[in-house]
Amino acid sequence: MAILGATGAVGTEILGLLQERDFPVAHLKLLASPRSLGTSLAFRGENLPVEAVTAKSFAGVDLVLASAGSGISKTWVQTIVDSGAVMIDNSSAFRLDPTVPLVVPEINPEALATHRGVIANPNCTTILLGVALWPLHRVQPIQRVIVSTYQSASGAGARAMEEVKTQAQAILRGEAPTPQAFPYPLAFNLFAHNSPMTATNYCEEEMKMINETRKIFAAPHLRLSATCIRVPVLRAHSEAVNLEFATPFSPEKARELLREAPGVKIVEDWTANYFPMPMDASGKDEVLVGRIRADLSHECGLELWLCGDQIRKGAALNAVQIAELLVGLKESSKSPLSPSVKLITK
Repeated sequence: MAILGATGAVGTEILGLLQERDFPVAHLKLLASPRSLGTSLAFRGENLPVEAVTAKSFAGVDLVLASAGSGISKTWVQTIVDSGAVMIDNSSAFRLDPTVPLVVPEINPEALATHRGVIANPNCTTILLGVALWPLHRVQPIQRVIVSTYQSASGAGARAMEEVKTQAQAILRGEAPTPQAFPYPLAFNLFAHNSPMTATNYCEEEMKMINETRKIFAAPHLRLSATCIRVPVLRAHSEAVNLEFATPFSPEKARELLREAPGVKIVEDWTANYFPMPMDASGKDEVLVGRIRADLSHECGLELWLCGDQIRKGAALNAVQIAELLVGLKESSKSPLSPSVKLITK
């Protein structure tokens, strides 16, 4: 097994999750760029060396968890597949490729059976949204989704998190903040998501939510509109969601379904006005959902609010859960990662 991009924020989170969840690893390779040579990371009482990735890195490896960015994934995908390994890729490189399954284990684990050596991990905001909506959609198909995201600095990496802290200190000293990781100051501020704008006038982050949700739900015509915003929160993303159904969907029914749904935790104290917050979601596996209420403007509308750790469930945990499903296949088949294996769904 190998982690490609082992020294990044998601890579180190994957390493911790493999240990925390007691994932069966006979031999683990930590791969990164040459600038990480000489470093090591702790795993199960050992300090494992970080190796520079080369064409020989994947020999004898059966599974690669890749979190090094689209360019790196595209560079090494053929080498990985040719070596006989399966790549679970956390970048956007292959998410919309019709031959590559895009998987959230709580939603479409059966899609793994069609893989050809590559499995894509969805975008963080898509995963969090999907985990919360799927339990409702499978009972009564959603007609339309309007979602606004409030995305933390950690979505842009550790450097961005430190920048917010530095900017806040500068502002409190009466100095002008200097943006580097982001195009604009984020401390005491917010702005439209900094991904490139597309011809639709939606940014790439917003289009990811639209296209990826449709693919995961197998609902190519699902009406979904997204507005993605960067906010001065260090870790964990939040989303305000408005849903439209063909017939009324009561908050009580939604609450009941979500309470039993895998990967979801209801957080609601209406008396105290206490609902999901990023500080509560940080470091947690579950997507926290609350403020489930009827939409007063539409008889078939439903509103909810969610928070989730985008480094954990929005990236690393989802990838490890996919790997756990593959290990489950391995235990029940002579050809563990073959596309012909039929996955037993939950």
